[in-house]
Amino acid sequence: MPIHSLGYLRINVTDVEKWRTFAGEFLALQEVPGPTEGALHYRIDDFQHRLALIPAESPGLRAAGFQVTHARDLETAIQKLEAAGVTVARGGKEDCEARRVSGFAAFTDPSGNPIELFHGPRFDHSEVRTPGVSRFVTGDLGMGHIILNVTDVEAAYAFYVDLLGFTERNTTETPAGMLYFLGCNARQHTLGLAPSSGPGLLHFMFEGGSLDDVGRALDRAYDLGVPMMQSLGRHTNDHMVSFYVWSPDLHAVEFGYDGDRVGIDAPSYDITEGAFWGHRFTPPPAPSA
Repeated sequence: MPIHSLGYLRINVTDVEKWRTFAGEFLALQEVPGPTEGALHYRIDDFQHRLALIPAESPGLRAAGFQVTHARDLETAIQKLEAAGVTVARGGKEDCEARRVSGFAAFTDPSGNPIELFHGPRFDHSEVRTPGVSRFVTGDLGMGHIILNVTDVEAAYAFYVDLLGFTERNTTETPAGMLYFLGCNARQHTLGLAPSSGPGLLHFMFEGGSLDDVGRALDRAYDLGVPMMQSLGRHTNDHMVSFYVWSPDLHAVEFGYDGDRVGIDAPSYDITEGAFWGHRFTPPPAPSA
């Protein structure tokens, strides 16, 4: 497949200090110096950073970056996108430096979600420090997974599967329409497409290396007053044990363990329940006065 994994997220945020507590103290990501002035940069493995939180007047996804194998694969992907009528912007030296990559290209999906493909991430060879988390599950599985809101789910499916090479892993019917879970490596899903009235980042997930990592994260959520979204539970599609919280900008953020690894040619299926047990929902907190 041309796409290897989810490599990084760049997110616009309106309250940097709330996100510093959320990402650094609750998620236990390692805050590191970064190239984007005023932004927060977080490391979880050899990548110099996987998450960049950028101050902005309004919150939203700035870019979801998917890794390809090397420069030739990136060029092949660009040519395929342009042949399909997609406008693609190649990243310059300064833009590459901001992402700590050797090359990248930016475009939008049919709903307007900002997507980037990149190759050659720059590594930090010092020991990563994530107190409270034994390790984050990354490597060949990438950073984790995301769910994007899309306005036309069938157009989005065609874009990500036919143009970008994702494969369908499972589906589930929602009141708004079909939700697709797509994979690009052994992680059961790297990308979800959720029908919605507008684009945006609905959800992102980090996976810890042990069940104790999940338990400690749950304790930190209670200690820090991070609002719960879904209680501890086990999913029916990837079998991950996890819980969800509301981010400072009300994304659904999942912390889990023991997600399934599947074969590239594993057949797709439809789920009729989201969880075997748990994952009881709590509405988002009311806006501050």
